[in-house]
Amino acid sequence: MKSKVIGLLLVLPLVGAEPAGYKYWSAAELKSLAKPLSIKGDAKTSREDLADFGADHAMVVHREGSGVAELHETESDLMVIVSGNGELVVGGTMRDGKTTAVGEVRGPSIDGGARQKLSPGDIVHVPPKTPHQVLLGAGAQITYFVLNVKE
Repeated sequence: MKSKVIGLLLVLPLVGAEPAGYKYWSAAELKSLAKPLSIKGDAKTSREDLADFGADHAMVVHREGSGVAELHETESDLMVIVSGNGELVVGGTMRDGKTTAVGEVRGPSIDGGARQKLSPGDIVHVPPKTPHQVLLGAGAQITYFVLNVKE
C-alpha cells in the first residue's frame, strides 16, 4: 500500500503539466494581438513573433496593404485568418524574385497562380518553394497567424 501511495505522489505533479514545446493561443488572444501591432513606415505590414520552436516559428501578421510576393525554400506556411479579408495568390511565377535572406525570395508580384479569397477562420497551407502573395483592396485590413514549419 505504501508503495502505491508513493507512486501516486510521484505522478500527481505530472497531471496537468504541459509538455515541453506545447503552446496554446485562444482565438480571443490572437484577435487581441492585432490591436497593438503598429505599422512602421510605408510597409503597411507589421508582425509580432509569438514563439520559436527550434526550426519552426509562429507569428501574427497585420496588413493594411498588399504584401510582396514571397517564397520559402525549406519552410511551409500554415496561415489562420484572424480578422479582415483579402486574397491569396498562390503558385504561378514570381516576377523579379531576389533572395532577401537564406532560403527566402521576395518579388513585387506573381504571374499566374490561383486566387483564394481569405476570411476570418480560414486556414491555408502553402508548401515550400511555392510563390504566394496576400493582396488587399483599398482600405482593407487583414490579420493572420502564421506557423512556419521547416520541411
